[in-house]
Amino acid sequence: MLATLLAALDQTIVATALPRIVGDLRGFEHLSWVVTAYLVSSTVAIPIYGKLSDIYGRRRMFLVAITIFLVGSTLCGVASSMNELIVFRALQGLGAGGLIPLSQAAIADLFPPRERGRYQGFIGAVWAVASVAGPLLGGTLTDTASWRWIFFINLPVGLFAFVVVARTMRPQTQVRQHKIDYLGAAVLSIGVTGILLACVWGGTTYPWGSAAVIVTGIAGLALIGLFVAIERRVSEPLLSLDLFRVRDVAVSSLASVVLGAVLFGVTIYVPVFVQGVLGGSATNSGIILMPLSLAWVAASITSGQLVARTGRYRGFPITGSLLVLLGFVLLALVGAHSSRAAVVLPLVVIGAGMGLMVQIYVLAAQNAVNPAEIGVTTSTLQFFRSMGGTLTVAALGALLTNRLTSELTDRLGSQASRVDPDRLLQGGARIPGDLLENTREALAAAMHSVFLMGIPIAVAGVVIALALRERPLRRAHEPAPVVDPEG
Repeated sequence: MLATLLAALDQTIVATALPRIVGDLRGFEHLSWVVTAYLVSSTVAIPIYGKLSDIYGRRRMFLVAITIFLVGSTLCGVASSMNELIVFRALQGLGAGGLIPLSQAAIADLFPPRERGRYQGFIGAVWAVASVAGPLLGGTLTDTASWRWIFFINLPVGLFAFVVVARTMRPQTQVRQHKIDYLGAAVLSIGVTGILLACVWGGTTYPWGSAAVIVTGIAGLALIGLFVAIERRVSEPLLSLDLFRVRDVAVSSLASVVLGAVLFGVTIYVPVFVQGVLGGSATNSGIILMPLSLAWVAASITSGQLVARTGRYRGFPITGSLLVLLGFVLLALVGAHSSRAAVVLPLVVIGAGMGLMVQIYVLAAQNAVNPAEIGVTTSTLQFFRSMGGTLTVAALGALLTNRLTSELTDRLGSQASRVDPDRLLQGGARIPGDLLENTREALAAAMHSVFLMGIPIAVAGVVIALALRERPLRRAHEPAPVVDPEG
């Protein structure tokens, strides 16, 4: 729970401060990279932590992950440029990649599947509490002190988590021989980066049909194909492809992509809307995100308790995915003249939907595999969640930049050159008064396109939820029943 708090607090605290960071370090066009650099490194690190934790034990890898995370946090706090911050966020992500999956795997070590739902609900509640405290704390620190403190605040929390884990978590005494798939990790990193570059460059830095975008995108996809080929040949793959023959794992992995897309799409871009369109402060955007978190924690705890009592779980992801779809439909209706209450309502609906899904998919996948595979299975789900968030933040960032440029030109004509997007994200500071209203409406139109993209993502979530099958939850730490590849 402490490790989850550390990782979740960092992810949520950055969201409300991001517009101010972009304004201070002068890099609106690099907005998405502050997030994606973190997500790419953590995404690639996740399966490595999963493999190593199955070999060496959770405690040792917990301590390594926390240490790397704290070093990265310190460097982020002293960054003097956007390029430095992006590099240091990548380092921070290398540590963060181990925190959440190791937490979920540790719960699986301690409790059998039938009881696990209750404790997974508690883990989900910690995430949601951090989601409440993170945006508000990030906004408050940004408005009253400096955005740098959103990184420094990790230090006391991380040191406390380090001490508690070191003193209370039992170490694994036996060390097994192992082979880590470093080649696969390198190929995956470069491939994902290539796809992200194509998404970020397309329509902004270069035209979509340019050689730079096409070559980078094709190279990224080719490397992902090479990664799959490598994983089929190595003795200890980074991602075990055999896991995807188990239907519950395959469905939960696809769902994790959607969950990551929803989570990061909402928490990163709603603060941009609040601060840039509605003119709110960083603290205001943190307050507006709180109802999402409160609904999440309530739904997470409730669903966990009900699963523990009844042993049934399939209905929760179906209901949750429908709520997320409704939430995005409502979010797509907000505009430049909407009230803040109009933004809060869809966030409550989305939060409740997420609370009904996130931990249930983890539970379903863990229940379908043997105890020895729980670490790698859990890290696989977190990998796909991070991948979904990474690609979505990059794609939506490119869409936002492209649409804003177009909208500003359409509404202001030659006057568009007088508008500094970096300043717009700081509540309109230093934007000429005669241009401010049209500028905010241009950003609102661009954000409308971003929110509309959430609807097809949510529809995919509904389809995936319907594919999840009900499987009896084991009451003890026993091997998963033998099933056919579809089972």
